[in-house]
Amino acid sequence: MFTLTLRDFQEVRARIAPHIKHTPLLSSRQLSETTGYDTRLKAEMFQRVGSYKIRGPLNKFALMPEDQKRRGAVCSSAGNHAQGVALAAKIHGIRAVVCMAQNATPSKIAATKGYGAEVVLHGNIWDEANEKAKELVRTEGLTYVHPFDDEQLIAGQGTLGLEIVQDWPDVDAIVVPIGGGGLISGVSMAAKGHNPKIRVIGVESSDGPAMQKSIQSGKLETIDCKTVIDGLRVRRAGEINFSVVQRFVDDIVALPDRDIFDAMIWVMERCKLVVEGAAAAPVAALLHGLIQLPAGSRVAVVLSGGNVNLQQLRGLTWN
Repeated sequence: MFTLTLRDFQEVRARIAPHIKHTPLLSSRQLSETTGYDTRLKAEMFQRVGSYKIRGPLNKFALMPEDQKRRGAVCSSAGNHAQGVALAAKIHGIRAVVCMAQNATPSKIAATKGYGAEVVLHGNIWDEANEKAKELVRTEGLTYVHPFDDEQLIAGQGTLGLEIVQDWPDVDAIVVPIGGGGLISGVSMAAKGHNPKIRVIGVESSDGPAMQKSIQSGKLETIDCKTVIDGLRVRRAGEINFSVVQRFVDDIVALPDRDIFDAMIWVMERCKLVVEGAAAAPVAALLHGLIQLPAGSRVAVVLSGGNVNLQQLRGLTWN
């Protein structure tokens, strides 16, 4: 079974450190007062490419054999993985092809191209874009970079958890959004490697709780995914991730898209931080009382990214 130690994450962090930012843990008086916990926000929207998704590809490409580097890499993504792969590939001098659903956020498509990747639009959900990516593996010999179900990727994403426990060694709990499960897999192993008593709690949209349903049934489930939040929108969680979550994650909670969108606005208004939907999910869970911990617990909240489609704001009148 795939398991990483704290030392493993320290080695990965050293490998990718020249190319990423050590993002801050920000205190939030309002969230702390509202929840009764000592909360701090892991502000990964300040990361390069605007989300944690640069961490995993940087690790994978650093370890990639030279013949694979020459042929290039392909991925499929709702957006943030695309940008992470694109920039990491550029840093390592690798050709990157990114397959996206046709309804991907225009700003994410533009950003991905801006980092130097070739973009192919296909299908209406990640799973359909993913089939196109696998086709390009067969036809062009590109190396496939899975957005979440990949050991080297998980190791990279988990460096976020390492930073949390380094910055806040006595943290009691970490709340993490779940899409396919790559981030929480890495974070949970890093956290438990530091202190097995740290509680790791995942948050999904109840309009698409692929991991929660799988954990409940004891096997990977393919669900009818209704969530419109792209960072949370998968029909089936990753196999490696499922195994890690079974062993290292203490609880998974879920709440509707509308509550998560309300939390986005709450964070922007109260914390002055731009967060995307997936990043607001842990805050939504806290605001709705779904995270059950002793009063005064030290809780790190992972704000996973800030790549929001702001086109809706154009042309409106603001103070």
